[in-house]
Amino acid sequence: MDVKEEAILGPEIKDHWYYVSKGRALRTMLGGEPANEVLDVGAGSGVFTRQLLDHGLARRGVCVDPGYNVEHVESYNGGEIFFVRGVDNVQQDLILMMDVLEHVDDDVGLLKQYTDRLRPGGRVMITVPAFQFLWSGHDVFLDHRRRYTLSQLKKVVKQADLRVVKARYFFGTLFPVVAAIRLRDRLRLKSGKVESKSHLKRASSFISKSLIGIHDLERYTLFSFNRWAGLTAFCLAVRD
Repeated sequence: MDVKEEAILGPEIKDHWYYVSKGRALRTMLGGEPANEVLDVGAGSGVFTRQLLDHGLARRGVCVDPGYNVEHVESYNGGEIFFVRGVDNVQQDLILMMDVLEHVDDDVGLLKQYTDRLRPGGRVMITVPAFQFLWSGHDVFLDHRRRYTLSQLKKVVKQADLRVVKARYFFGTLFPVVAAIRLRDRLRLKSGKVESKSHLKRASSFISKSLIGIHDLERYTLFSFNRWAGLTAFCLAVRD
């Protein structure tokens, strides 16, 4: 999760259409199978761990982020969430890497740093921004190194000695609009350089509810077989 986006949205992040919709897609990918404990790498405020606890898909969580000023434990919805800067052991049966791999040069190395210590049968949920041709000032603002196709993401997962269970795109309903806007903006650039700026904004209750509804419909229809286009690539993997 990108802490810069958290700084923009503040407490509203838990209700923002983007994080609500992505969290629902996450739970759809997990298929309702609960985890005793989740390890959330690059967790920021822990919004996705909180969602799993809210829906009974985890009993407690460990959120890892080197940016935390103070390590602490928080009681949440009948469980506990530990906020730490790092971990020595991986005892959890589910690892989340939500928009993390695109931030580092060695994505395979970072993935293996955690999954090499995962027990057999443990699951890993990964999301990354999709399609390099959608590169924009938003990526620059968030310090991204790259965007991925599904095939590129699956290659990274396999190089980390994991088995791909499911892989698909999400935010496919927004894809045509966003692709048109970003390609238009790129054609307008004379220098070839994009301006560093966030495209994620606070939204009114009406807009947020409308976009959540649109992406709920996408989850019920397109998401189960969308391997063609979207703004985010999802991959659920397992360690054999």
